[in-house]
Amino acid sequence: MGLTYHFKFRASVDTTAADLARFLGDVEVKAKRMGFSPTLVLNAPFDTAERVQFARRFTSGLLVEDPRLIGVVLAENQTFRSHDLVSGSCRLAPTHGVVLVVTDERGMEFVFGFLRYPKIIRDASGKEIMPVPGDSAWTFSEFIKTADVRYRKIVRCFADHGFLETELDDFKVLSAPIGSN
Repeated sequence: MGLTYHFKFRASVDTTAADLARFLGDVEVKAKRMGFSPTLVLNAPFDTAERVQFARRFTSGLLVEDPRLIGVVLAENQTFRSHDLVSGSCRLAPTHGVVLVVTDERGMEFVFGFLRYPKIIRDASGKEIMPVPGDSAWTFSEFIKTADVRYRKIVRCFADHGFLETELDDFKVLSAPIGSN
């Protein structure tokens, strides 16, 4: 356990990857001014085994739980991380990402950005099992275990552009005086 800073970003399904990359380029400039180095903005489809493996290094994927997944063998080309035939759950890998990677003074990397997931889950024969829940919007959900205000400033950039869906900062909650709301 420990204190964490959770946040979730969302951009509408109509937002283009190019627009998100431009936004993240502006955030990257601010991150560099805050002392992050090196930094990188990446706009890439995860369309090969190597690229899917790369995406799996920075996201656990989208959890889908549905009775329609019980006992079903998923398509081999389906980008899923895990599939539990008994519980009917799987974790889907993203199909596209537009992300900003920042590195702090200790060499610790962290990723901010937007991911898009498949629209349909198919079985091994190619038959549609179910649509993926949601509206195919760009999403990103993560947490970090640091009180470093620079990460919060980056999240504020997302908030200022209407991309912040939720935020929970244990550091802020627990630093408030007892009895305050």
